Amino acid sequence: MTSLQEILNFNEFFVAHKQYEPYITTKYPDKRIVILTCMDTRLVELLPKAMNFRNGDVKIVKSAGAIVNHPFGGIMRSLLVGVHALQADEVYVIGHYDCGMSAVDPDQILTSMKERGISQETLDIINYSGVDLREWLRGFGDVTTSVLKSVDLIRQHPLMPKGIPVHGLVIDPNTGRLDLIQDGSEFL
Repeated sequence: MTSLQEILNFNEFFVAHKQYEPYITTKYPDKRIVILTCMDTRLVELLPKAMNFRNGDVKIVKSAGAIVNHPFGGIMRSLLVGVHALQADEVYVIGHYDCGMSAVDPDQILTSMKERGISQETLDIINYSGVDLREWLRGFGDVTTSVLKSVDLIRQHPLMPKGIPVHGLVIDPNTGRLDLIQDGSEFL
């Protein structure tokens, strides 16, 4: 049985037995917070538990490394929607120690792309179009610096209201300990 079929079988049982009922909430975050964090699997349940959040409390946006890599990309759009359409009053950027993005090797990813069928011609077209793939795929060296960079980009964004605190934290993916990097309230 494929993983898709396993998921669909479980889902049929889940819905038929109304196991969704404890999770019913609205689309608006009860605590009026939007979080940008990493897609790391260790944070799926740990992060909300470490912050005492339940289903419906916050909006969570995930990206590799909790990075906003373009001021008008999908991550920034999601944060702005959280603030302007979904009533969030605070933004948290939460990176984590031992992040895979700190060790990402762009050349290794490009090699993997080729091995998985992406042609050199496609890579060349993207590069010739003005996208520096090596730079675009590059990770970061220090999680604290990376969090501060994303916090600053969000706070300085021309479409982000000036009264919105943008906080920066780093979580330990083993214990859930949060280290405050920047209290966004200090900039209001």
